[in-house]
Amino acid sequence: VEEVVAVPLPAVFMPHGLGHLMGIDTHDVGGYPRGAKRAQRPGLRNIRLNRRLEEGMVVTVEPGCYFINHFVEEALADEARAKYMDAAKVRGMVGFGGVRIEDDVIITKDGMELMTNVPRTVKEIEAVMSGMDFPLADSDYPIPRCVKWSAPQGGAGK
Repeated sequence: VEEVVAVPLPAVFMPHGLGHLMGIDTHDVGGYPRGAKRAQRPGLRNIRLNRRLEEGMVVTVEPGCYFINHFVEEALADEARAKYMDAAKVRGMVGFGGVRIEDDVIITKDGMELMTNVPRTVKEIEAVMSGMDFPLADSDYPIPRCVKWSAPQGGAGK
């Protein structure tokens, strides 16, 4: 794992940070304290939040994995990174694009409160698609949610 991070292969598939502050603007300013220096290393230079979190802050947590042709081909042309990839499989994913799963959280005195209330697991998505109310009483999502919503009349997606 250390070798893969060192080359830095993860930056090929995750060319952005893991989250940002939210406020008046979707990508609110202030992710770096005054005087803080941004890292220039691929995989770190796009991080938009590098500060101590304080109670009352609202932030996104948004890991993603993307298959962007330019970045994939650049990595495949670099022997140090290409040796860790199956070229055919990675190129086969380029047409897919990618996926990002985003949560929005409020930083609390003792941790965080999850604001995002959407189905995430296979069990939850299948239940909502069949018209069940969400969140499920027996959800398998590991983070507690605080809001309940119901599927539209006639089932989800109808």
